[in-house]
Amino acid sequence: MGTLGNSLTVVRERRRFGRQCLFSDRNEMILSIQPSGRMRLKYILRNPINEGTQLSDQIALSSVITHNVVLDSHGINHYEGGWNIKEVNVMDEESTMRYRKKVERDDSWGIEVNQLIRDVMTISSQNNSINIYEDYFVDLEEDLAQGIKMRIDAKGINVFHDLWQPQRTLAMCEWLNNDANQFVLSYINDKGKDVVNMLQDYGNDNSNAFYVWDVDDPTRPVAHYEANKLVQIAKVCMKNESFMVGGLNNGQVCYWETADMGAPKKICPLEASHREETTALCWVHNKSNTEFYSGSLDGSIKYWDTRDMMMPVNEVLAEPFPELVQNRQDAHGVTVMEFEYTIPVRYIICTDMGYVFVGNRKGLTPADTITAAYPLFAGPIRSVMRNPFFVKNFLLIGDWRARIWSEEVKNCPSTFYFRSKHQLLSGAWSTGRCSLFVTGDERGNLNFWDLLMSQQKPCMTVKFPHAITYLVFRPDGHLLTVCLKNGDCMILRLEEGMRTATLKEKSLIMAMFEREISRCKLLEAREEEMKLKKRLSQTMPEEDVVSADKMDPKKKKAPAKKELTEADEDEASAFIKMVENDIEFGQAMLEFNEAMDAIAAKRSKRVFVVEHTVFEVDQYT
Repeated sequence: MGTLGNSLTVVRERRRFGRQCLFSDRNEMILSIQPSGRMRLKYILRNPINEGTQLSDQIALSSVITHNVVLDSHGINHYEGGWNIKEVNVMDEESTMRYRKKVERDDSWGIEVNQLIRDVMTISSQNNSINIYEDYFVDLEEDLAQGIKMRIDAKGINVFHDLWQPQRTLAMCEWLNNDANQFVLSYINDKGKDVVNMLQDYGNDNSNAFYVWDVDDPTRPVAHYEANKLVQIAKVCMKNESFMVGGLNNGQVCYWETADMGAPKKICPLEASHREETTALCWVHNKSNTEFYSGSLDGSIKYWDTRDMMMPVNEVLAEPFPELVQNRQDAHGVTVMEFEYTIPVRYIICTDMGYVFVGNRKGLTPADTITAAYPLFAGPIRSVMRNPFFVKNFLLIGDWRARIWSEEVKNCPSTFYFRSKHQLLSGAWSTGRCSLFVTGDERGNLNFWDLLMSQQKPCMTVKFPHAITYLVFRPDGHLLTVCLKNGDCMILRLEEGMRTATLKEKSLIMAMFEREISRCKLLEAREEEMKLKKRLSQTMPEEDVVSADKMDPKKKKAPAKKELTEADEDEASAFIKMVENDIEFGQAMLEFNEAMDAIAAKRSKRVFVVEHTVFEVDQYT
C-alpha cells in the first residue's frame, strides 16, 4: 500500500458478519417511537457544516504515508429517489409532484413496477428458502456422479513376441470361447528367412508352428500346433472348440483337435486342394459342427467336412455372373469369408477385386449358390465383420475406405463411408458397444470410431510403430488385441466408457441404421425412376417423328402442344435436364468411365498359369 508497499490483510468468515436476513410478507408493528418534547427543546439550529464520525470498530491499521479514509456506517430509510436533477428541483414540492404524475401517466411505468415487484419477490423467496450457512450434499457418495462422464482411453497391459528370431509376420488372432484369457496367434514366415527358436526348452522346433497364449503370461505359450507347410490362417470352431482347421500356403486345408498339440490329425490331398494359398476359412452351422468353407486366391470356394477330408463336398468359383459351366479365368480371388450362426443359409465372400458375394448353402448350381455380387471397393477387401448386436450390418475394410454395408441395401453403403489418408489393413466391431468399431492402417494408426459421438473424426487414435495387420475384441469387449506386422501382439485394456454401453445407445444406433437404410432405399427408387424417365424421353421424339409424317399438313400444330407439355413437366424431368446440361458433371463422369475402362482392360490382360499337380503330371506322362 502506498509507495512502501506495506499492507495488512484481515480475513473473516462470512458467518461472522451477522445472521442471515429473512424477509416476510406481513403487517405487524415491531417498534413505534413517538417524538419527545424534551429533546425538541434542546434542538439548536445552526449553519450546515461537515463533520466526520467513526461509529464502527477500527479493523485496519493505517500508515502515516497513506491517505486517511473517512468511513461512516449508519442505516437509511429510502423512501424515494432517482430524480432527474436537470428537470426537477428536489426541494420544490410542486415540481416533484408534477414530475411524479408525468411518470405515472407513462405506459411503461406500470410494466416496470410489476417487473420490479416480481424480481424483488423472487429474490426474497430464494433468500428465505435457502440457508446460506448450511453445507449441502455432504452425505452423498463419492462415486455417485462417476458414470456421468465417460472416460475414453486404452492402456497396454502386455506384449507378446514371437518365439522365433527374426520375428515372423503376425497374420491372425482369435479368442477362445471356453477360456476368456486364452487366444490363438498365427504367424507367417513370408520372407523365407532362416529363423532361430529362442525358447529351446519349450519342445517345438518347427518354424511353421503357431501358439495359444494366456493374457497373463507373455513369456511362455500354453499350447502349440504345427504343419509341414506355412499356416496362412487358422480358425477354431465357435460351437465346439475341440476342433480347429487351418489353411496352408500350398492350398491344402488341415484339421486339428485342440486337446492334442502338434501335427494336424487330417489333411486334404494335394489333388483336392486349392491351386493357390488358402486365404479364408469359416465354420458353418450343422449338428455335428464338422463342416466349413475355405477360399483361395485362385477363385475357388470349397465346402469341406472334417470327417472326410479326401474330397470337398462342393466347389464353386467366385464369378460375378456365374453360369452352369464356370470359367476360372473370370473368378475373383477370395480374401475373407464370414458366416453368422443366426442366419444359417447365407454366407459372405469378399474378393481381391473389391466385390462382395452373397452365397447360398442350399444352392445346387453355381447360379443358385452365388446369389448376388456387389462391387464396393477398388482394391482387395481386407476384413469383414457383422455388428454383434445388429447382424444385418457389416463393417467392410478395403483400400483407403471403411464402409458399413447392409444386406437390405444392394447398391450403396447403407450407413456411413469413412476415408483414410493411408491404406487400411484391418478393422473390427466392438463386442461390448454396438456403436464402436476400430480400424488399423499401414502406418500403425489405430482409430476408434464412435458413431454416436462423431462421424467425421475418430474419438481416439493410438499410434503404433508398425502396420496393424489384424484386430479383434475379446467376447466381453474389455480387451483388444492389436497384431503388428513385425510379429508383436499388443493387448489393450479399454476403459469403462469404451466397453460398456449406455441405456439408450442400442435404441439410438438401431434408429440410425433404420433411418439410413430407408434413405438408401428411397434413393434407389428415385434412381430407377430417373432412368425410366430418361428412357421414355429418348423414345418419345422417335414416336413424334413417325406421327408427324402421317399427319395432314393442315393439322401440323404439334409444336404448340409440345411447348405446353414442356411447360408442365415435373421436377424429375427438370432435374434430368439440369444434370445433362452440367458440363463439369459430364466431364467428371467421362473421366470416371475412362478410368473404369482402363481398370477393366488391365484386368482382362491377366494371365493365369495353370500348373499340373504331381498326380496329373504322372498321368499325362
